Amino acid sequence: MAPKIFIDGEHGTTGLQIVSRLQDRTDIELMSMPAEQRRDADVRTKFLREADIAILCLPDDAAREAVALAADAGTRFIDASTAHRTNPDWTFGFAELSPGQAARIAGAQFVSNPGCYSTGAIALIAPLVAAGLLPADYPVTINAVSGYTGGGKQLIAQMDDAGHDDAVTAAYFAYALTLAHKHVPEIIAHTGIARRPVFTPAVGRFAQGMLVNVPLHLDLMTGNPSMADVHSVLEKHYAQGGVVSVVPLAESAALARLDPEELVGTNGMKLYVCGTEGAGQVNLVASLDNLGKGASGAAVQNLDLMIGA
Repeated sequence: MAPKIFIDGEHGTTGLQIVSRLQDRTDIELMSMPAEQRRDADVRTKFLREADIAILCLPDDAAREAVALAADAGTRFIDASTAHRTNPDWTFGFAELSPGQAARIAGAQFVSNPGCYSTGAIALIAPLVAAGLLPADYPVTINAVSGYTGGGKQLIAQMDDAGHDDAVTAAYFAYALTLAHKHVPEIIAHTGIARRPVFTPAVGRFAQGMLVNVPLHLDLMTGNPSMADVHSVLEKHYAQGGVVSVVPLAESAALARLDPEELVGTNGMKLYVCGTEGAGQVNLVASLDNLGKGASGAAVQNLDLMIGA
């Protein structure tokens, strides 16, 4: 019997993307609440409890409520909200994080989907910390730009509709200027860094895509490594290939620019090691689709692990 999958919050940006990825599959049964019953708490509870796996595309409090309604029924969860990303009872849904992580996701009842920015940041930082190359107390700086779909329906309306009451007309804007972005706790929790990073996210006037930059001073790293040393650690960590790939140094060196939209419509992520060998600095860049590996694509990747697809 095909596993029953219920997307709670299927009409939001992430939910719609997940539905589009799953609707034609024959190896699962995709459950969908009738639109007129979306606000019926009893119907929602019934769907949650009957599902084999519920994918939560909800605000944090609603996600916690959904788990409370159906965890005792044996329902397994993939939570795309921020609610459980640092909860030790939940498995972090970044399969490439460390050896055995994919197997842990496959066997878990509770899986927390990473945030889009944190997916890129963790992919770049965690292997360097694990290898001892990046000290845990290094003063990490993260700069990133995302397509505006990452802000959900409200920001999409503000960017697309010039007549919106709170329309955004800028071509590009930085935000989270208080340095308290919601992805920071999971970045700390899943990279092994001990010092809170300075994280400056931004949004560009393009729908999807993302670049996450982590600039590093090599002389502040263990053993004053070369760019090639840094690249080697990342390449070894992601040697299995597949979703995350490390771009060869020569290819990165030949680039005049990086396009945040290069992976739009895909579920992959590319990691670049940029700079000039011998100059003492390196700029690590993760490129991904904020709605692919950064959200909906990651949820489907985790779902496939959990059902053995």
